[in-house]
Amino acid sequence: MNVDLHYLDGLEGPSMAELAEIEAEMPLIEAEVEWLDAQITVLTVGFNEVTRQMVRRARRERLRAACTVLAARAARPRRHATSPDRVA
Repeated sequence: MNVDLHYLDGLEGPSMAELAEIEAEMPLIEAEVEWLDAQITVLTVGFNEVTRQMVRRARRERLRAACTVLAARAARPRRHATSPDRVA
């Protein structure tokens, strides 16, 4: 299948630093999706022992992932506001 991508000419993709930041935040994104899935399950099935455990487990995992991501962010040097790859 030949796809015409001429509309992408001249557009720059994300830098390696931006891709690394996205990759570093994937555990948090996955935990957020799991938490939302648990919330949807409660809304469709109802609140019972199983769904309560799902929500509690997802909430714990979301908090753990958030702490990990925030600790990793704090350990990185701050970048200059005008250039995503420049360290201040």
